[in-house]
Amino acid sequence: MVMDTEPRVARVVEAAQVVDAAEAFLWAVSGFDPAQVAPLDCIVVSETAARVEKAAEALRLLAGSRAIRAGAHKEMGVADPATWLARQGGTTGREARQGLELAGTLDALPKTKEALLEGAVSVAQAKEIANAASELAGTEEELVEVAKAGDLTRLRDEVRERRLSSTPVGDLHRRQLAARRFRHFRDGLGMVRIEGALPPETGIPLVTRIEREAARAHKEAKRHGSRAPFEAYAADALVAVCTGREDGAGTAKGRRPSTELVIVCDLYAWRRGHAHEGEPCQLLGGGPVPVDVAKALADDAFVKAILHDGKAVLEVAHFGRRYTAALRTALDVGPVPAFSGRACARCGRTFGLERDHEVPIAQNGPTSYGNVQDLCYPCHAEKTEQDRKAGRLGPRAKARAPAPPPWTRPPTAPDLPIPTAPDPPAPDPR
Repeated sequence: MVMDTEPRVARVVEAAQVVDAAEAFLWAVSGFDPAQVAPLDCIVVSETAARVEKAAEALRLLAGSRAIRAGAHKEMGVADPATWLARQGGTTGREARQGLELAGTLDALPKTKEALLEGAVSVAQAKEIANAASELAGTEEELVEVAKAGDLTRLRDEVRERRLSSTPVGDLHRRQLAARRFRHFRDGLGMVRIEGALPPETGIPLVTRIEREAARAHKEAKRHGSRAPFEAYAADALVAVCTGREDGAGTAKGRRPSTELVIVCDLYAWRRGHAHEGEPCQLLGGGPVPVDVAKALADDAFVKAILHDGKAVLEVAHFGRRYTAALRTALDVGPVPAFSGRACARCGRTFGLERDHEVPIAQNGPTSYGNVQDLCYPCHAEKTEQDRKAGRLGPRAKARAPAPPPWTRPPTAPDLPIPTAPDPPAPDPR
C-alpha cells in the first residue's frame, strides 16, 4: 500500500466529485475486514483514515458554513443553523456553534485551512491555533507545524507556554483572577457534574491535596483487590477535602503534612519587588506570578535556597527544617535556569511522574542529581523494557557503588545572602 504524499496542486473541484469520492470511500470501508489484512497494512489504513476523518470534519464545517450564510439550511426545515449542523455531525449545539466560529476565521488563517483540508490537523487543533493567533500575532505557521508533529495536548502546552511568556505577569494574574469560575449541572445518570477554573495559587494546592489523597486510597484499595479507576478515588478525595474528612492535613495519620504549593522566586526579584528577564518568579506547575503574590503566599512557608551558575545546581540549603533533602529539592524545581518543575524527560508530561535511574541500580547507578530523572508511567515502562532487552537489569551487583561526594560550594561561587525562615512557635501547653 502506498500513501499519496505529493503536494496538491491548486484546483477547483465540483461538489459532485467530492460526493462521488466520499461515496466510493464509504463503499470501500463497508467491506474492510481488519482481520484479513496484515498488521503493517493496518497501520497505513489507520493513518489514512485519520487524515480522512480530520479533512472530512473540516469539509463539513466549511460547506455547512457556506450553506448557512446563504440561508440554504432553512430549506431543510430547520430554522436554527447550529441545530442543523449539530444533527449532521452528531454533536451538541454548542460544539456546532464553535465549529461555525472556526469556519468564519479560516479565511484569515490560510495555513490552518490548508492543513485542515489536507487532514494534517484536526478541527480541535485548528480551534486552538485560531484562538492563539488572535492573541499571539505571527505564530500561526509555527503552531500549525507543532500541531502536525504532535497531538492536541502538545499543542495546548505550546500555546500556553507562549501565552505565559508573552503576557506581562501582572496582566496575566489579573486575567487569571477574572477567569475564575465554577458551575455544576446534572447529567443523564443524575450525577452532579462539576466544571470550573481556578487561578494557580489556589488551584494547585487544591489539586495537590486531592491527588495525594486519591493516590493513597487507590493504592490501599488495589492492595485489597479493587479495580475501581483512579478517577473514582479522586472524586472521593474531592469530597474529603471539601468536608474536612482527610486524615490529618491531607496526609496519612501521624505524618508531617506534605508540600502543596512550591514557589520559585529569584532572590534579587524578591528583594526588588518585581522580576527582570531571567529572574523566575513562578508557581511550579502554574506559571509566573507577580512577586507580591509570591510574598503573600509565602507567609508561613519553608524557605529553601538554591545556588546555581545558570547551568547546574551548585548547592541547596533548607531553612527551618530538621533534616535536609537537597537532592529532592534540586530534582523538584526542574532544569536550570528555567526551574519549570517536574516533567517527563522524554515526552514532557507533568502528571503521573516516577523517579528513574538513567544508569539502573542493577548496574550500580548512583542516586544522584546527574543520574536521576522524571519519567511518566508509559515512558518509564518503555525505558525499563529497553533496559531489560539491553541486559542492564540483570542480577544486581553485590558491591554497591560508592556514594557520590557531597555537594560543596565552588571557591568562585558568590556568597549570596539567603533569607531565613523564623523559628516555629513553641507548642501551646494547653
